[in-house]
Amino acid sequence: MISTGSTPLLHYWVAGRPKPGERESGDKFVIAPRQHGVLVAVIDGLGHGEEACVAAELAAATLTTHADEPLLPLIQRCHQELRRERGVVMTVASFDTVTSSMTWLGIGNVDAMLLRAAEPGGKPVAILPRGGIVGDRLPALAPVTLPVYPGDFLILATDGIGSAFVHDLRRAEQPQQLVNQIFYAHARNTDDALVLGVQWTGANRESTNARN
Repeated sequence: MISTGSTPLLHYWVAGRPKPGERESGDKFVIAPRQHGVLVAVIDGLGHGEEACVAAELAAATLTTHADEPLLPLIQRCHQELRRERGVVMTVASFDTVTSSMTWLGIGNVDAMLLRAAEPGGKPVAILPRGGIVGDRLPALAPVTLPVYPGDFLILATDGIGSAFVHDLRRAEQPQQLVNQIFYAHARNTDDALVLGVQWTGANRESTNARN
């Protein structure tokens, strides 16, 4: 599956597929509008197949329904909802137009890298995920907030994408080209795989007025 989309605040590109031989993927993504911003997430249900898909879909629905909540209570809510399911790992990023910032948090091995538009070819900013499983055992949660600027590009990838993808981040100028390149070069045949690219387009008129 390769698709594109946009909201008033960002563009996104996603490539993903189930593990070869499976009908359902346990890797899901979320792009959900929230007050003064957008919530972005990539979720990996433990294992693969139908049970992993059910857990990931429940996490995605919870994030989407409660996207206006701050990250900490939102992750706690997902944790409670998934108590009877297989559990998931996830990275979640909350973009805010009023502060022109992104707050992100990772539990488990969903990689996330932020590429700065003002630093083409520069070193990406990487999230430092905490070990744990949403629905089983949560680590101490410590969200990190960063400024974001128009054109900044966020890449999120499940562990079905080989970690060597980080070496490709300086090789493509176009976001869709970069997402496709990462997926086709690094998707593993032993697991579900998904990579999401999100390009922040900047604050809207509402946030501009709020700062004046």
